[in-house]
Amino acid sequence: MMTKADGGSGGFSPSDLLEMHQRMLLIRGFEERVAVLYRDGLVPGFVHLSIGQEASAVGACWPLRSDDVITSTHRGHGHCLAKGLEPLGMFAELMGRAEGTNRGRGGSMHIADPRIGIFGANGIVAAGLPIAVGAATASQIRGGDAVAVAFFGDGAVAQGAFHEALNLAAVWRLPVIFFCENNGYSEFSPTEAQHATTLERRAAGYAMQFHHVDGNDVVATATTMDAAVDGARSGSGPVIVEASTYRWHGHYEGDPQRYRSAEELAAWQERDPLVHHRQRLIDADISEAEIKTLEESVADRLDEEMERARTLSAPSPSALFDFVLRERPAIAASPAPTGGESEIRTMDAIRTALEAELATDERVFLAGIDLGDGGNVFGLTRGLRERFGDRVRDTPISENAIVGLAVGAAMAGMHPVVEVMYLDFLGVCLDQLLNQAAKLPFMTGGSAEMGLTVRTQFGAGRSSGSQHSQSLEALLAHIPGLTVVMPSTPADTYGLLRAAIQDPNPVVFIENRLLYGMKGPAPADDYLLPLGRSAVVRPGSDITVVSVSRMVHEAIAAAEEVAGEGISVEVIDLRTVAPLDLDPVFESLKKTSRILIAHEAVVPFGIGAEIAARVAREAFWDLDAPVERIGAAATPPPYAPELEQAWLPGRQAIAAALRRLSAV
Repeated sequence: MMTKADGGSGGFSPSDLLEMHQRMLLIRGFEERVAVLYRDGLVPGFVHLSIGQEASAVGACWPLRSDDVITSTHRGHGHCLAKGLEPLGMFAELMGRAEGTNRGRGGSMHIADPRIGIFGANGIVAAGLPIAVGAATASQIRGGDAVAVAFFGDGAVAQGAFHEALNLAAVWRLPVIFFCENNGYSEFSPTEAQHATTLERRAAGYAMQFHHVDGNDVVATATTMDAAVDGARSGSGPVIVEASTYRWHGHYEGDPQRYRSAEELAAWQERDPLVHHRQRLIDADISEAEIKTLEESVADRLDEEMERARTLSAPSPSALFDFVLRERPAIAASPAPTGGESEIRTMDAIRTALEAELATDERVFLAGIDLGDGGNVFGLTRGLRERFGDRVRDTPISENAIVGLAVGAAMAGMHPVVEVMYLDFLGVCLDQLLNQAAKLPFMTGGSAEMGLTVRTQFGAGRSSGSQHSQSLEALLAHIPGLTVVMPSTPADTYGLLRAAIQDPNPVVFIENRLLYGMKGPAPADDYLLPLGRSAVVRPGSDITVVSVSRMVHEAIAAAEEVAGEGISVEVIDLRTVAPLDLDPVFESLKKTSRILIAHEAVVPFGIGAEIAARVAREAFWDLDAPVERIGAAATPPPYAPELEQAWLPGRQAIAAALRRLSAV
């Protein structure tokens, strides 16, 4: 369905019309001053201004409440101001001041304040759309009527995140409005050169209502958004609004703008949204004196706040590491279960841990491909949907949307647990981990909540081939802000998964599918293990072996094999690879003086390299032999069983390395 809206007073009162003008003046005046500050070198980095687009920002945000959410773009100053962000903090942020909105961590492209529903301007095109879907999901699960508005430019329509977000929103009938500011250009390219069809036709493909509006008319935009927001609040599902507008400045400040003509710019400047709305005020019998007073008041306020922002201090270098991670809750390690208790399989430990968190924390929900009715491809979540209903959700095959909805829901205060079916598939949604989940707490100066868990699994040895077998934990551990967990036993899986879900930081929880059927002592219902703690799982005195996940069992088997040869091996299970807890390793080396690191990932640039570097620096004088590493060969995982066995490290390779070390 398509509707159009045009101008007039739209039934708005004179005070409403004045307020609209005031908000547009605030945006225009703010950005005009930012342009000067940038020219004078007082704003570092990139700046993308939205001068000329003020009406679309103000009109889109006009019907929004404080508990509604917006996600924005790299051109987001206007959206933030229209949603209620204060200019002083924004000036200070753009100047990189410690008292900026984001304490100097975000800057122009990443300005945000989740406390008032601004979930972030975003330097990644279309990345905010899945996050808005997550915020809308949180509202739907809570049974509230808050809505989310995802701002995007016409260029974002070419991104996969756009399509994944729209499809998921349509399937779940989420309260989200996708608001396109079509300013005619995707960076330097005209819209008609970028898209094979119109946004209206795409909306029909997702069975969504579509509204087109003159984005330079604040009344028309506000009228259209009033209807769209009312519908979303009442449960009618997502809507696409396309606002035609134009940016007067280049894609970025300093853009030579060779791709458009001066005549085109002049024609759009004739349609200045402030000039046209000012005439509307006069037509509504608002006096020239009152309008002039308003304009001077806004200008004076902006001048004062800009000058005040100039006087604020830059962040101290000593604060560099602030806001990377939230402080973890204190968890005392529960007594480890012994062989005297009943046994449990790893797959059952996962299900019972999820069940316990769903039962004790209403903020927790699960989402993933075939996770609900199907119970997961391995049957790990069977029965949970029957008990917890809409808090256990099946998603389309859309990893980008799945992880993005976790980011948005976490920012809205939920504790989502989402599943990415295979670790290899993280390549499809890496942006939402790398640039969103891991960075938003930092880029918002600590104001973004990010208590989310991404469950995934890996495991070579069953001829799953190159795209379903990789051990990629080093890639994730290299991203500051992410916690990466890899349990090896059923009890550890239960205790660490519950701790991960309770943690206020983004956690990637990596299971090994070859361990799903493994049995071990069952933990107590309240069993918890703190994240970031290694454990000695086999004492020894001659050689230290450091391992993780399934390779821990291979290391223990190898240690038993060489024990008959008089070689005493201590095995340490990392449990968590980010952060690394190497204190037990350093303590062990004081008695063994030899170390072997074994992991399933390929050897070059794996976590073994980081451990080896740390050992060489911090335990060099305890070493009596070179550091040894065992891992997969530096090739993609092969398919043929004979090749896979040659590629995959195991107990025989570990035992051979132990013998070499003992002979040094």
